[in-house]
Amino acid sequence: MRYLSRWILKWLGWSPEGNLPPIDKYIIIIVPHTSMLDFVLGRLFLFSLGLKVNVLIKKELFFFPAGILLKKLGGIPVNRSRRSQTIARMVEHFRTEDKFILAIAPEGTRQKVEAWRTGFYYMATDAHVPIIPAFCDYKRKVFGMGPAFEPTGDMENDFLKLQSFFRHVTPFHPDRF
Repeated sequence: MRYLSRWILKWLGWSPEGNLPPIDKYIIIIVPHTSMLDFVLGRLFLFSLGLKVNVLIKKELFFFPAGILLKKLGGIPVNRSRRSQTIARMVEHFRTEDKFILAIAPEGTRQKVEAWRTGFYYMATDAHVPIIPAFCDYKRKVFGMGPAFEPTGDMENDFLKLQSFFRHVTPFHPDRF
């Protein structure tokens, strides 16, 4: 899958940017998330790096037969009305697994939002894992990752720092970002 993903990305004209951190546990935040194409390109990019990444996906999408494919792709069904249970469940994964990488879109939707959801931040602070900013820039045709970010516990200030990383990224739908 790794080489096929690399070939598809190259054929589509996309290139990678940034480096993987030399650690086994972290949360990748993918921003902006304005199209389902972000998920497809993101999965291809992560496959091309040989990463086994889990993704939180609303449970409503896990119907037969799509649910089988989503689970094979690392999808974890989430009941969005039980946020604290999801956070605790992911923190437990980080504590018990030797390697665990979780990718999350902090916007929580493909529509324009005024503020990010905070669950990923609580997961990172509770599990003591870094946050890796990742992006899909449609103007430059680049999918990449930034440096590992260690949350300080000051969510407001940390969000400002993380959000500044994405200010020059062009999403598929710029009006939604």
